[in-house]
Amino acid sequence: MYRAQHDTWLLAGALSAERTLPGSRVLDLCTGSGALAVVAARRGAAHVTAVDISPLAVLSARLNATLRRVPVRVERGDLHRPGRRGYQFVVANPPYVPAAGTPGPRSRSWAAGPDGRSVLDRICAATPRLLGPDGVLLLVQSTLSDEHRTLRDLSASGLSAEVVARRRLPFGPVLRRQRSWLRRLGRIRPDQYTEELVVIRAHA
Repeated sequence: MYRAQHDTWLLAGALSAERTLPGSRVLDLCTGSGALAVVAARRGAAHVTAVDISPLAVLSARLNATLRRVPVRVERGDLHRPGRRGYQFVVANPPYVPAAGTPGPRSRSWAAGPDGRSVLDRICAATPRLLGPDGVLLLVQSTLSDEHRTLRDLSASGLSAEVVARRRLPFGPVLRRQRSWLRRLGRIRPDQYTEELVVIRAHA
């Protein structure tokens, strides 16, 4: 399973800054290790649900919540489960790295199709249904997977969306392996060895 890294902590900072988090219902999509769900519970969220399609991620998130003694409901599943709606906060750190081919078990946590948007597009489409009145989406992605498209798609669904945090980082092991492929496609410059992560906040 993909361990929590810079993107998780960048998103965690944005989540912790939300003043209305205490007492809220929170949905953590693509939870991975469960780190964001734990942050939400520690910050006083009343009900936290963490979801991931990976059985290993579900086990990891449950273990982390148990070890930190916070109440988190962890489910294996997808964002389109019936009845999944009305959340004050939806947080998401989905796979967003552009990658060739179909993701396998070892790459499913980061690989997101040739444009990096196989999961991002689905989250953008589902967000209006998932959020309750005055609900907030906090989503992290790389600029390599087109944050402007995310902003446009969320705005087209009637939400106000903006970038609230940025961080530039050297390519990690995953992007270093993808670098030649990305350069051939023209997705990065020949001299590019960094990516920028962004946190997008959207609300009604």
